[in-house]
Formats: sequence, structure tokens, C-alpha cells
Amino acid sequence: MSQVNKVQPLSIPGLLASYTPLAGVADEMIDPSGKVRPGWEVLLHTLDQIGPEKLATRFARANQYLLDAGVFYRVYDENGTQEREWPLAHIPILINEADWQSITKGLTQRADLLEDIVADIYGETKLVRDGILPPDLIASNPEFLHPLAGVKPASGHFLHFCAFELGRAPNGQWWVLGDRTQAASGAGFALENRVATTRALSDVSNAMNVHRLAGFFKDFRDAMQGLVTDPQGRAAILTPGPNNETYFEHAYIARYLGFMLLEGDDLTVSKGRTMVRTVSGLKPVDVLWRRMDAAYMDPLELKPDSWIGTPGIVSALRQQSVSLVNALGSGILETRALLAFLPAISKALHNRELALPSIATWWCGQDKERKYVMDRLDHMMVGPALSTRLPFEDVDATVLGSTLDAGARAALLARLEKDGRGLVGQEKVKLSTTPVYVDGKLEPRPFVLRVFAARHKDGWSFMPGGFARVGRTMDTAAIAMQRGGQAADVWITSSGPVARDTLLPREDDTFRRNVPGTLPSRAAENLMWMGRYIERAEGTARILRACHARYAEAANMETPLLDEMRAYLKPLGVNLDAAIPKGLQRSIDGAMLSAGRIRDRFSPDGWLALRDLSKTIHRFTDAVSPGDDATRAMTIILRKLAGFSGLVHENMYRFTGWRFLEIGRRLERGIQMARVLATLSRHDAAEGSLEMLLEIGDSVMTHRRQYSVYSGRLSVLDLLALDPLNPRSIIFQLDALKTEFSLLPSRDANTHMPLFSKEVLRLHTELAIMEAHELTPEKLETIAFEMGNLYDMISDTYFA
Repeated sequence: MSQVNKVQPLSIPGLLASYTPLAGVADEMIDPSGKVRPGWEVLLHTLDQIGPEKLATRFARANQYLLDAGVFYRVYDENGTQEREWPLAHIPILINEADWQSITKGLTQRADLLEDIVADIYGETKLVRDGILPPDLIASNPEFLHPLAGVKPASGHFLHFCAFELGRAPNGQWWVLGDRTQAASGAGFALENRVATTRALSDVSNAMNVHRLAGFFKDFRDAMQGLVTDPQGRAAILTPGPNNETYFEHAYIARYLGFMLLEGDDLTVSKGRTMVRTVSGLKPVDVLWRRMDAAYMDPLELKPDSWIGTPGIVSALRQQSVSLVNALGSGILETRALLAFLPAISKALHNRELALPSIATWWCGQDKERKYVMDRLDHMMVGPALSTRLPFEDVDATVLGSTLDAGARAALLARLEKDGRGLVGQEKVKLSTTPVYVDGKLEPRPFVLRVFAARHKDGWSFMPGGFARVGRTMDTAAIAMQRGGQAADVWITSSGPVARDTLLPREDDTFRRNVPGTLPSRAAENLMWMGRYIERAEGTARILRACHARYAEAANMETPLLDEMRAYLKPLGVNLDAAIPKGLQRSIDGAMLSAGRIRDRFSPDGWLALRDLSKTIHRFTDAVSPGDDATRAMTIILRKLAGFSGLVHENMYRFTGWRFLEIGRRLERGIQMARVLATLSRHDAAEGSLEMLLEIGDSVMTHRRQYSVYSGRLSVLDLLALDPLNPRSIIFQLDALKTEFSLLPSRDANTHMPLFSKEVLRLHTELAIMEAHELTPEKLETIAFEMGNLYDMISDTYFA
């Protein structure tokens, strides 16, 4: 840090030597006179002092943080969907405090205007009746939700959380490219960008008085909590699910703010109230921050083929029993053609000009505007009027007039001449540039700034910074994340110290512990299955290690013992002859899938350990051979499984979710142990079966200590089935299940003990009074079957 505080005027150009702003384009670092803008000289000086080699190390550290945190972006292409590592542009974008205040003042005016517009569209429709808004743009707009006409939000406002896409014109003026009112994304990514960038440049960020982001989120969290009206009610985030491109952000924000993350299936509408299905029964939800497009919210009244919505939620909105952030129908404000009418609407509603103008837009459903667009086609971008995407995002539907060949130009003009109501013309986007670090040099790239606004009791607050998308090339189409764009942190710099905001409460703040029993049933089911998959993977890996160790000794895969284990594993989908069987991979992938659906309830360390395990086993697939090689590979997998289990056991809060995960582990371990005992403890089992059983049960040393005088089939059965102190034994699992079952939320007030508790007590008692010689293979199979039934009883009680 001391290096930064001793900044002297630049005497050597350093990184500036290779940086050349583009002619006719505004640049965020270099002003029109060629001078470095205020603030940037500190950053440049520090980067030059650090040097290329250390910078590479620092930027690699930032990338590694994002990788470890599991930050990803889902990309859709011809090959389906895939998770892409988060593409961080390591150089932040600097905006000084005075410039930022001008931006937020203009956006406050715009947010209030948008609120009044959407209230009118779904209310009095004065703008249409007075001829200020063409009725075509409303009536034919897929974002106009007819069932919501006349419905007033319970909160009194349609808009609570918005984002605005900004670009800087060549003359230095900021203008708005588009408004995000449907389900604005990027706020969580902005947080991760900040953490990662600070990892690389903490010294310079501290020296430059960069405004912190936490205060913005604290105010918004408090505002959402303020909308909760029922003492038993709660606020939650509604996500379309893990397949959504920004699901990571939904989970991250839920964890950061302490809100439940729900999917449509988690909710039901009962007697006009929106309720979440939890393991303790239905609980009221008063506020939902929806990250789902409105049309998918209610298959009864909106999109009938939606599988991710909640039937009846529109009815709940009519009864004002739930508040949505933002209200259903607010997506109509993203309509591209609406930008053409905002200046007139602002004059009509507020009697003032827009402080921050929109990108110049002409709706081609009007004769004068259509002719203007046709006459100036070479200077226009032409695209769908009702699109909610920005011109550079919607590259397949938006065309640049100057790039059209004669045939395409004639076809477009003919379409405009016939009926231009479905099209808009917009001035060419010439975005300002910001420096990016490429191969040791700084190069200019176009960018779009996304600014986030949140409503609180006194108006609007703005995230002091935001989320910028930066092009990898000078092509503006390459800014969109789906097309290879990068993301950059945005620093709002101050001339003096800034508030060190945090989400932690102040010393004199009151607090309320969350209502217990708010675990959604879906989350509980995924936690249980994650426990089962992890335990199944461990049991399989132990068997495979024991088998391949024997193959390495005998150099023969067809011994009687290995034949028995081959037959045992086949129904489980595990091929013993493969070094890394697909069945083992599927168990670990299943754990990943289950964990992915509860990212908001899963620690970053746990996720990192699980992801490392998945990467390891897939890396081994084609690199490991049967025998000694596979034995070593299984040891590595078991060690990583143990590391993951240790993280969960030592770090996971003992709430209801942990109990379901623990129940899944204990059920699976008991079932697996009973089945493998039934196979390998038979009187006619192959030679070496008992030794293998002890290896699989991780009990070789314990058996030697406990049964030094006598050892044999009965002692193995006693240790692995009946010993209550052996954490691998069947009775140990039943004892643990008995304890965990007793602590689960009660669902039936008419009975003192649920069916699954009665059944586990019966099984435990029956096994506790048994002797080893009574444990026949048939009895062990029965125990495995009955333990499997315990899952069905749990499922019927909590998941159905």
C-alpha cells in the first residue's frame, strides 16, 4: 500500500506507451485533449510499479478465486448448455464521484418515470387515451399481461429493483441504451467481480477511496423485509432453477442476503395466500424477488405450458397477499420501441426533459418516423419494435443499414413501406472504450455499464459501481456475455474517505433469529440425496479398491471372489472390469446435481471440494488402468470423499437441512453394508471374502483388536452389523437414524411418533437383540430392504 500512497506524476509512459484511443470515440481513461482522466493516473502508476510478471500472478489469483467460488455463466449454443468460467476483465472501470452523482440523479428521474408509466398501462391507460402511447405497442405486446390489468401491487409500487444499460457518446454524454425491469441480473456478479478484482488490486483500491457495495444490498434487504406484513411471513428469491444462465447469481444473492431461494414447485397458493412447502408444512411467503420472466409465473393464467411457475399466483396478486419484486407486467417497460416515446411521456407526466436521454429511437409505425428511418438507413440499426434486448445483444434480429447488400436493403425497405409497426430504427451505437489488459499491454475496448437501482422507504438508492460488460474485440456484438464478452468491476472513486459499509448489524441493532423449520421440501430432498450419493460413491470406491488390489496381486480378474463382486456390482450399474466405472461417476455426478440445486445452502468450501472430486474422477476416466493403478486412484477418490464429508460434518450448521443430509448418508451406508454382508458372509462365499469385508468396512485394525482370540465369519458379522460403537456397522446407522428422526419437525399433531420413527425403532430393537449367528444372508437382505422403505416413509411425509 505504501507504494500507492507515494504516487508521483508520471514521468515514464509505461502502460500508456502502447495505448491509443480510437478516433471519434470517447475513452474512459484518456480525455479528448489526450490527458489521463483523474484517478486513472494512480491506477496506471501502480500497475507500472507492479510489473508484467507480478500482474500476471495477481490476475491469476483473481481468476482462481472465481474458479474456487464456482462463479460461472451458462452458455447456450448448438451443443446445448455448458457452464463457462466467469470471464473477468481485470482492469476496473473508474468513474469519479461527481460524474456518478450526475448519472444517479438522471436515473432517479427515469426510475420514477418508469414507475408512473407501468402504473398507467395497467391502470388508467391515460397515455394511450391521450394519444401519447400508440395502442399497438401495448395491445400486441407479449409483455402486456392482460390478466394483470387493473391489479394494484400490494406494496403500492410496480418497481423495486431495476437496472439501466448506459453507454457514453463520443461527446462524453451518457445515454441510456435500455431499461431492465423484468428480472434484472448482474448484481450478484458485480459483488463477485469486486471481490476478485480486489484480490488482485487491494492496495490501489484502498488508496483510491472506492465506494463499497454492501450498503446498497443492506438497504435493499431491509426494504424487502419491510414489505413483509405477516409475523410468520418471509421474503424469498424465486429462481427458474439451475438451468437458468444466471442461476449462480440467484444462489449467491440468496446466501448473501439470507433469503430462501425457491423454485416455482416450492410454492403453492392456498386460500389466496402464497405458501412455501417446507418440511414443517406450508409457511406464508409475503415477498418474492422474482428472477423469472413474468409469462412463466402462472400456468393457469399466463403461459399454460410453463413447468416452472406456480399455479394461482396471479390470483394471490389480485388479493394483494404477496408482493413481487418487480410486479408482474413490468417487463413491458423493456420494450425497445418505448424509448421513442419517453421524451414526450416525461413532458406529459412530469413536465420536464429527460436528464439522461435514451439512445435515439424511431418507431416505424408512424409515417413521419418511418420515412426518416428509410431515408437515413445507412445511419440506422433496424430491429424488432417489441424486442426487450439491446441492439448489440439481438444481433440476429437487428441489422445495420450500412452493411446490407442490395437485395437485403431492398427487402427491408419494402417491409418498412408495407407495414413498419413491428420495427424500430435506432442510431448506430458507438460505445466509449475502456482499457483492458491484453498480453502485457492496455488496449481500448467498447463497454456497456449496467447500473442497479433499488427502492427503499425514502426513494431510490444506487449500487455505487455496477457491472460492466466489455468487448473482447472492437465489435460491439462481442460485448454480450453469450457471445464472448467479459465482465469488469466498476469503481466509483472519491476524493475523501468513504463509508465502510457491511451487512453485519451495528452493535446497537436489534435482531431476530429466523423462524425455525423454513427448509423447503425440495431442498430437504436434495440434501438427503446428496448424502446418499456421496455415501454410495464411497461404498463403491471401497469395493473397487479392494477388488483391484486383489487383481494387482493375482494378475487375474476371473478369480471366484472377483466373480462374486462382479455379480454384486452389476445390478448397481458398476462394471468391475473398468478401472473407473461409469456407475461410480454417476454417483458423484448425482451428488453434484443435488448440491447444484441447493447452492444457496451449500458452503463455497463444500462446493469446491465436491467440484474437485468430480473433476478428479472424470480426469481419471481415460488415464487409469485396472489393477494397481486403479487401486491408487480409488485411494485418492476416497481421500477426497473423506475431505468433503469432513467439511460437511465439521462446518455445516446443525439445522434441519443437515439432518436430512445425515439421514441420507446413514440410510445409504446401512443399506450398502447389509447388502455386501449378505453377499460376502455366506458359508459358501469365496475364499478371502471375510478379509475383503473388513477392508470394505474400514475395520481391519478394529477387528484385530476386538477379536484377538477368535476371528471368523461370526466376528466379522458382529463387528460390521451389531457393534454399536463401530461407525460402519448397521446398528450404528440405525442408532443415528433413530436420533435424527426424533429431531425432525412433526407433521401430524394427532400422533406422538411418526411411522418412520416407529419403524426405525423396531429395526434397531430387532437388530440389538440379535446374535451374529442369526444374521443369515436372507435376513441381511431383508434389513437392507426395510431400511430402503424408511426412505419412502420420509419421502411420503416431507417431500410429497
